[in-house]
Amino acid sequence: MRFSLITVCYQAGEELAETIDSVLAQTHPDIEHLVIDGGSPDATTQAVLERYRDRVQHLVSEPDQGVYDAMNKGLAMATGDVIGFVNAGDLLAGPEVIAQLDKAFSELGTDVVYGDADMVDPQDVGRVRRRWIGGKYDRQRFRQGWMPPHLGTYVRRSVYDRLGGFRLELKVAADYELLFRFLYKHNVPAAYVPLTIVRFRLGGASNRDLKHIWKANREVAEAWRMNGEKAPPLLSLRKPLRKVAQLFGGGS
Repeated sequence: MRFSLITVCYQAGEELAETIDSVLAQTHPDIEHLVIDGGSPDATTQAVLERYRDRVQHLVSEPDQGVYDAMNKGLAMATGDVIGFVNAGDLLAGPEVIAQLDKAFSELGTDVVYGDADMVDPQDVGRVRRRWIGGKYDRQRFRQGWMPPHLGTYVRRSVYDRLGGFRLELKVAADYELLFRFLYKHNVPAAYVPLTIVRFRLGGASNRDLKHIWKANREVAEAWRMNGEKAPPLLSLRKPLRKVAQLFGGGS
């Protein structure tokens, strides 16, 4: 089974090198790595791109419309059976991650496999600040404000071919909308594996601070409307409370 791993970046510098190294360290024999850079102007990022040019299967460096547009570019180029995202600065949790995911897809016969994610200190990736536990799958958990960790979720390419990619109208919650569309609206078969898949640096657009949390929450409600679904009455409270709890050291 071939895995396509998509890394999007902009002015990531040496953190991009850490991400690429974590992919190169994988023991799985069939990985296609796609690096989609937004035309970074800084010399450090360009030097990293050049240094790894011969070790990355696909490398694009050109202006884009933001992170989700870059992700869609990667999706359009990917040829693997299964697709996952490893953003610049984030790391696959260990060299056996993709091999273990391959085994899970083969044994479970499902279209989506997700696991856990470690949220680490931006300056010290060895320091785990919080853990995002995906937990046993039940699509109804979306009604309580749940979603699996996007960077810990791997999806068969056939699902993207059938249901599409990221909606660019959303600026911080397009990953939520995509997973909601796949798992809740279209009931794509999914399964949880108790495996830490990724270590990602805290500070993403949807969890940077309270202002961004509330913006993401508004876009979550919009995601339900986009898909012809009525959001549960308490979703607007449950979703941000999960994020607030994460900010102050609580669970996901």
